[in-house]
Amino acid sequence: MTLPPASTIGIVGGGQLGRMLVMAAAHMGYKTHILCEDENSPASVVSTFTTVASYTDEAALKRFASCVDVVTFEFENIPPASLELLQATTIVHPSPKVLATCRHRVREKSMIRDCGIMTASFIGVKSLTELKHAVEMMGTPCVLKTCEFGYDGKGQVKIESDDECEAAWNTLASKDTILEDWMKFEREISVIVARDVAGNTRCYDPVENIHRNHILAQTNVPAILPDEMAKDACNIAIKLAETLDLVGIMAVELFVMKDGSLLVNELAPRPHNSGHWTIEAAATSQFEQHIRAICGYALGYTTTLIPCTMLNLIGDEVLNWKEYAQNPKAHLHIYGKADIRAGRKMGHVTVLEKV
Repeated sequence: MTLPPASTIGIVGGGQLGRMLVMAAAHMGYKTHILCEDENSPASVVSTFTTVASYTDEAALKRFASCVDVVTFEFENIPPASLELLQATTIVHPSPKVLATCRHRVREKSMIRDCGIMTASFIGVKSLTELKHAVEMMGTPCVLKTCEFGYDGKGQVKIESDDECEAAWNTLASKDTILEDWMKFEREISVIVARDVAGNTRCYDPVENIHRNHILAQTNVPAILPDEMAKDACNIAIKLAETLDLVGIMAVELFVMKDGSLLVNELAPRPHNSGHWTIEAAATSQFEQHIRAICGYALGYTTTLIPCTMLNLIGDEVLNWKEYAQNPKAHLHIYGKADIRAGRKMGHVTVLEKV
């Protein structure tokens, strides 16, 4: 069933991804309703309706579900049980099962391995004793990460020798962690895959991502890859989307190893920072594509229209907006966050040429 215009799309989360989903939905004639925990969030400023409540507030969740026609989410730090409660009243895409898998690193990597797709070696760790044993088995260097709530380099610590185990364990202060082998990769790429209710899929061209202090700083479009490698990356993304029974958009981050092999690093079952370039430089933006998928539209074409570079504006880099405003090739997006903080994504700019 295709959801008709003037229907209301519920979005859990009020950040910049929610903001850009709202704007895409508005172009297609939909109303939007944000559920988030913060007053004056970037998404609520442009949304039709907003509910400010805890993601675990059952009464608020039930009210929210009763006045929307479909629900999606813009980040993974939501209890799957909350989505299950919403699903009892309305349609939820992607499903709570997808969220439960992708928000937990051990479950996520186990699913990827079960598909016959390579990842870094990993061991689930729930105590300091288990960590010491795991480091002994894996060797150093390696990296200890929280299984949940980690992003942009948060919730992880590198271990370079056996005697760093206790300090690493105390730093994370979590009893649900994953130890991963330290990967000496050549570069990181990502693929955005879309899948609709009928199981049709489309992939955007793989892109290359450059990080600074663990935060995505630049995405180059398209990634310069052998044709066969680009095809393999897309096939991996499609296989994972099909295995998860995804409805919507998912980003698949991959490491390109020195021997030419591809390893999956992480999945994000929602629009992704490395797909922002699609707003200006693809036939269909990732945000419109997500709305199309969850509302029953045919998926749009994913053709790259022009090579480009997406630059994140992190912290006080947003103060350079005037520089980009004078560049006819630059398309500036400011997220409307009240406070500038170091490491905070304040906006992005897509330059319609390779920088």
